[in-house]
Amino acid sequence: MHTELCDRLGIEFPIFAFTHCRDVVAAVSQAGGFGVLGVVGFSPEQIATELDWIDEHVGDQPYGVDLVIPSRYEGMDLGDIDASALEAKLKEMVPAEHRNFAQKLLADAGVPEIPSDEEHLNQLLGWTEATATPQLDVALAHEKVKLIANALGTPPPDVIEQVQKSGRLMAALCGKVHQAERNRDAGVDVIIVQGAEGGGHTGEIGSLVLWPQVIDAVAPTPVLAAGGIGNGRQAAAALAMGAAGVWTGSLWLTVAESACEPAQKQSYLDATSADTVRSRSYTGKPCRMLRNDWTEAWERDGAPDPLGMPLQGMVTADAIQRVHRYADKSQAVAFNPVGQVVGQLNEVQPVREVIQQFVEEYVDAVERLESLQPE
Repeated sequence: MHTELCDRLGIEFPIFAFTHCRDVVAAVSQAGGFGVLGVVGFSPEQIATELDWIDEHVGDQPYGVDLVIPSRYEGMDLGDIDASALEAKLKEMVPAEHRNFAQKLLADAGVPEIPSDEEHLNQLLGWTEATATPQLDVALAHEKVKLIANALGTPPPDVIEQVQKSGRLMAALCGKVHQAERNRDAGVDVIIVQGAEGGGHTGEIGSLVLWPQVIDAVAPTPVLAAGGIGNGRQAAAALAMGAAGVWTGSLWLTVAESACEPAQKQSYLDATSADTVRSRSYTGKPCRMLRNDWTEAWERDGAPDPLGMPLQGMVTADAIQRVHRYADKSQAVAFNPVGQVVGQLNEVQPVREVIQQFVEEYVDAVERLESLQPE
């Protein structure tokens, strides 16, 4: 299980692991894959702390960082202003109705408030170019970071230039063929194409339909297949279609090293593949997550229509902090992004065992296909 992209990055297996947990990043890279830390919601100071820790625990292995700079977002027309001014302007655009609706859902579910003397989550860490640029600067100050990914659309030209001039690879996620072509035309090094099955922000086209279309459209640019990959058999299907590797996320939510709170992890372990829904209720863009009272409430008649990104995220920033802090009391309204492969996540295993099993399943699948060839 080795592709040209492995050689470019100096890794053993083309298994890319997106996660918000530094322990998982380090463990995946140490096991031969490529860990990628998602830093949306992190301050630059927090990112520095996390990446310093990874540097100390990843050995000589490389890893990546995932930012969120949407191609389109509310506030893009406000001009060239700094992050603080942008946040202030965006706050003025958030209707009180939305904040009140979110607060009532939390109160009705019995989720405690964050104590007033504790630091509350900043409402705009990432989600725009102005707020993601300081995050990128921190990432590029760490030598072992070898890839920067943009989770939502084509990165701005100056971001692509900055990353590539530093000697790193620039990657970008997409969910449609024309989006992949736009990434290619912008000079992105690696295109990550995610089918509708994927967790988090995702489109409407299924992976088996979308992957080969994008691979053909952007060749020879390497493509990582995402959406619906939780084992080696699924990875074999992706590589058989021409993918240069696989981009995985949900798989790492239930590993032993995951920082998910026990109650949240149990929600994933108990869920079936039918228990997810694409909802704009937490971020403002369609995002696959576990269906619960929160997602249902925003769909009811009379509920406010979720705002665009990043405004909806400013509405829900308090909710995200509270449901994380009080996970055992909040699963009815919690933000639990995950793909449809959640139905395959039935036990807690260490990362190294997951990688080993993943590769063995891949080899078995390839050998089975080879056995079907006529003598």
